[in-house]
Amino acid sequence: MIPQDKRTAVSRGLSDTFGTAAIEDICRMTKGLGSDLVFRIVVKGSPFLLRIMTSMDERNDPARVFTCMRAAAEANLAPRVLYSNTEAGIAIVDWIEAMPFTAAQALVQVPATLKRLHALTPFLKAFNYTTAHDCFIWRLRASGPLSRVDVEEAFGHYRLICAAYPRLDADLVSCHMNLKPENILFDGSRIWLVDWSAAFVNDRYFDLAVAANFVVTNDGDERNYLETYFGQPPDEYQLARFFLMRQVVHMLSAAVFLLLGAARNPTRQVETAPSFRDFHERIWAGEIDLADDDLKLVYGMVHWEQLLQNVRQPRFDDALRIVTERNAGQGGVPLLLPNSS
Repeated sequence: MIPQDKRTAVSRGLSDTFGTAAIEDICRMTKGLGSDLVFRIVVKGSPFLLRIMTSMDERNDPARVFTCMRAAAEANLAPRVLYSNTEAGIAIVDWIEAMPFTAAQALVQVPATLKRLHALTPFLKAFNYTTAHDCFIWRLRASGPLSRVDVEEAFGHYRLICAAYPRLDADLVSCHMNLKPENILFDGSRIWLVDWSAAFVNDRYFDLAVAANFVVTNDGDERNYLETYFGQPPDEYQLARFFLMRQVVHMLSAAVFLLLGAARNPTRQVETAPSFRDFHERIWAGEIDLADDDLKLVYGMVHWEQLLQNVRQPRFDDALRIVTERNAGQGGVPLLLPNSS
């Protein structure tokens, strides 16, 4: 199971950590989109997690990933790191035996955990929205498998977000950025965040918006979720920022999954997307593996339809107005999102 070119480095890591290179049991755990190989291994009768990075470059840099992972582990947010080798892209960490975790429990535990994560010393590298737009969002506008009428409508509204959403230093924090259910492990009493491959400095509302896809189901949930995070009921500006960032996440997710899904099957069309809530409940329950190209397309359309639905609501115009008025009063506030194609 371990790639031939990684075996020597893995053996060295095991020997340095445990005094033996003998693995008594090994099982591959990786699901989804990442290129990393993840294994549950048993050494000296105890389970651990072995992560092997198979693709390493500037954007998938093991030095960045392992630094973020160690910082989170030291803050007791991620499992303890027993060994890491940035040159080989190998890490060995404590194994967390995941227990069933309801969305109701997550509604409380996830924002509380994010509050602690976002209070860490900022990670060294910031997320590049220009690259994300050039590689996915503007490409989706030009070549995605979508109705041109819907594309013009959605991108017209998205440009309004780009022209209004602020880049505030106080909100640029250490973010996980990939808070899907398999990366949020519940041990029966608390949660642990795993897989730090997408971790960067980013706007705090990005993490909040990604996790909200799975745990926020109505306005009451939203207020409780943000109250747990901020330590007090959210004001209209916080609610507006959160709502607008959720649309950014819908647009980025739609672009990523539609383009990835169409790459191998460019003629495949999704006529009717499942409901946003039902599809996310199935992901939460572990019933959907987004490694499947057809399901990537479906998931892209789920986000796309939710984006269209949301930008047509009066709340969209209200959120834009609230954020724009607040920023106008501060003068010269830089913007987070690039507004060009």
